[in-house]
Amino acid sequence: MRPSPKHEVEEWRPDLSPDEPVTVVGAGLAGLACAIVLARAGRPVIVREWHKTVGNRFHGDFQGLENWSDGQDVLDELRAAGVETSFEAHPVREGTAYDAWGKDYPIRGDRPLYYLVRRGGHGGSLEFALLKQAIGAGAEVRFGDRVADPEGSTVLAVGPRTADAIAAGYVFETGRPDGNWIAFDDRLAPLGYAYLLIHAGRGTVASCMFTGFKRQAEHVERTVAFFRERAGLEMRNPKPFGGFANFRLPRTAVQGGHPLVGEQAGFQDALAGFGMRYALRSGILAARSLIEGTDYTRLWRQELLPLLRTGVCNRFIFNSVGARGRRWALRGMSLSDTAVKLRRLYRPSVLTRLVYPLAVWRYRAPLGDPSCDHVACDCVWCRHGVGHAATIPA
Repeated sequence: MRPSPKHEVEEWRPDLSPDEPVTVVGAGLAGLACAIVLARAGRPVIVREWHKTVGNRFHGDFQGLENWSDGQDVLDELRAAGVETSFEAHPVREGTAYDAWGKDYPIRGDRPLYYLVRRGGHGGSLEFALLKQAIGAGAEVRFGDRVADPEGSTVLAVGPRTADAIAAGYVFETGRPDGNWIAFDDRLAPLGYAYLLIHAGRGTVASCMFTGFKRQAEHVERTVAFFRERAGLEMRNPKPFGGFANFRLPRTAVQGGHPLVGEQAGFQDALAGFGMRYALRSGILAARSLIEGTDYTRLWRQELLPLLRTGVCNRFIFNSVGARGRRWALRGMSLSDTAVKLRRLYRPSVLTRLVYPLAVWRYRAPLGDPSCDHVACDCVWCRHGVGHAATIPA
């Protein structure tokens, strides 16, 4: 496989015979989705994962597979691409949001706002279901297999490398009824959000922080106290968990002549970190490129770049408006179908076109957290490589 004679950012087309095996490095969402589509098209696929199982970075925590950024339901999108939705996916159509003053706002959608999924390497998790599909379709999966120098026809899907936002909290058992709560309060989650998700006697509570990493324990403690007071949070057998996300606006999604997918390519929602749909879609696009011989760069720039740029604008606006601006936005979201409002928020608009030059210039500024020097810290993930590597709820 070789890049086009043109510059990588403009074009990348595969050059391989139908019986040439494709190697996918990384058994995360993007890598497994790519492997499933390739294998079902009859292409020989080898997935190489250096961990001993899938979902190694996760702890059975609930996350949201977002369903608002596109007019097509995300599960229908996956099925249309040949990825079965055999994982547990619970539609969430309503919940409660809080502003920085503790005022609650009902949020609802006529269609699911997102699907609640479990992450990790256990039965019922998103990763485990995709792994079973990949193997069932004929892909060979090798665990404990570290790739030092990728060669031949290879798709790179190894995940995030640095921490621009972190999430920390607990997974637990509970007798509380199902529910979904989110709070936008910098005292709980600086420039981010705190959330509580409960389904069928299991729950996840966490602070998702975009800065203030050095005080993560304090933010988690405040988050737990907040949801105890506001939502009646009760935890049994709580187990701490944590993770991180990497944000960047990619210029190219090709490295060393190999296509990049998922967070390794920078495909992540800069506003809230809901990146699972981006990861799955990018893996599918890479597979399409290999099967059809089409330009991968054109595909991802057409399908993902508008969302990535709008996400950068949304993050800039979110950081700029402060607590009062977020309260105004929550009030508006609560007055009608929230899914429709969010879909509009993720569409390119006159406002985002005007804001984009400034937003992209300022994009990296809040991502280098000045509160933590990563010395004697208990960060979820440290840039020096010390800490617990997981991933932020996507």
